[in-house]
Amino acid sequence: MKISNETKIGALTAIGITILILGYSFLRGDDVFTGTNKFYTVYHTVDGLSVSKPILVNGFQIGRVSKMKLLSDGRTIVELSVDRQYKVPSNTTAKLASTDILGGKAIEFNYGNSNTYAEDKDTLRGDVQTSLAESLQPIQTKAEKLISKLDSSLAAINKILNPAFQKNVDRSFMSIANSLQTLEGTTKKIDNLVSTQTTHINSILANTETVTANLKTSSASLTGITANFEKVSGDVANSNIKQTLDNANKAMADLQTTISKLNASNGSIGLLLNDKQLYDNLKGATDNLNALFIDIKANPKRYVSFSVFGGGKKK
Repeated sequence: MKISNETKIGALTAIGITILILGYSFLRGDDVFTGTNKFYTVYHTVDGLSVSKPILVNGFQIGRVSKMKLLSDGRTIVELSVDRQYKVPSNTTAKLASTDILGGKAIEFNYGNSNTYAEDKDTLRGDVQTSLAESLQPIQTKAEKLISKLDSSLAAINKILNPAFQKNVDRSFMSIANSLQTLEGTTKKIDNLVSTQTTHINSILANTETVTANLKTSSASLTGITANFEKVSGDVANSNIKQTLDNANKAMADLQTTISKLNASNGSIGLLLNDKQLYDNLKGATDNLNALFIDIKANPKRYVSFSVFGGGKKK
């Protein structure tokens, strides 16, 4: 039986259309040849996620993302198609994770420890992992700052390495070389001085040793002096200094009271010191008494008469 060309073309066209439909469905995440369980999860953000993205468990693919739908509150509900041969615990977490540095996403199942398994059309708890690009954002910022500083440093180095600066550097190195040569000459002079003054230095060291020995010998005497000083300090501390100071203060107070009375013209001594008329009277009496003594000395018979035999005139 001969098949016409038209029949062949029609058959090939039908096969091609069928393959195209099956491929399109597969790319959309529809399972064409295998049975799957449908699970659902909700995310606040699905940046980088699209239909047909893989569902992984420890890196092993067990399904695909089949559908995505935006809800009225801004969240996105994602339908997950998982091969029926894989049992998923009911407390499994569907984490939206990054798969590469370019921001590609996939769903990673973190199996829970529940003894019950999720059934078809159950909703799993969703979680979003920070993308690798977001994780590298602080490093990128630091790298940009570092590059900026490096650029400034290179600009400063280029500015330093100009011909004028190189001349200054050469001049500085020449000055350093001259300074080192001068320092070397000074060192030689110091060596010569030390070699010529070795005898004096040895004498000074010997005198220092003698002084040290004398100090060591005198340490016993210094110890005795210190002990005596401590004893005197102890005696002073143990003596009744407070009572002595109180007595001295009392005596000073009494003396001050007496002086105040003298200054206030109270009593005989105060009147004698402060009354000028009394002073003049005393001075006059003293002068009269002196005159009387002088007259008695000059004319004793005028005041005293005596006789060996008891006779004589009485005046």
